[in-house]
Amino acid sequence: MRNKKGDISQAVLELRYKRIRILPPIGKQKLYPELTLTVLHATKRGTPKDRNRIDWKLVTDIPVSSPSEATEKLRWYAMRWKIETFHKVLKSGFKAEKSKLPAAEQLVNFIAILCILSWRVFWITMLNRTSPEVAPEIALTSVESYLLDQLVADKPSRNAHLPTLSFYSAKHAQLGGYLARAKESPPEKTVIWRGLARLTDIQRSFILSTQPVGN
Repeated sequence: MRNKKGDISQAVLELRYKRIRILPPIGKQKLYPELTLTVLHATKRGTPKDRNRIDWKLVTDIPVSSPSEATEKLRWYAMRWKIETFHKVLKSGFKAEKSKLPAAEQLVNFIAILCILSWRVFWITMLNRTSPEVAPEIALTSVESYLLDQLVADKPSRNAHLPTLSFYSAKHAQLGGYLARAKESPPEKTVIWRGLARLTDIQRSFILSTQPVGN
């Protein structure tokens, strides 16, 4: 977990689980079937000083019959925020819900392409947080890196060593409105997708300008 200062700390949780049977209201028992669910309760003893206390209550229809299976479902839930972040990039960043395509097959193909683009934005955002010192070639093409160098000036405090992904991610995000001030948090998904949109348009124009025209 991250505390209020952004530092990583560990938390030891107590995990309980119980299989329960849920009945529909008496007046609607003919309309709805009864449900067999598993309730998981993960909590930390005591209240930490530097972050909020973990207290998760989860309900699932997936069978849970052992502590290892309960832990697995808890790890799935821990990925929820990343999934929500990906969906936000897909819907708010690339406007997937505003598509006016008339046929289901066209819509499926369109969303498939948007999922690839959304994943790239999400991946760059997460990679910049977990592995900021990796080489930029992992996530950016040579043309993208070149254009970012031309579009966003280096700060005087730039180190002499080879640029990192974090270095270029900040440039990338600046195209989307990121200020890149000292001690500022890593760029979020919104400025990343805005920067990617601008960089894509600029890259298309750059490639067209290098192609010969006429005889």
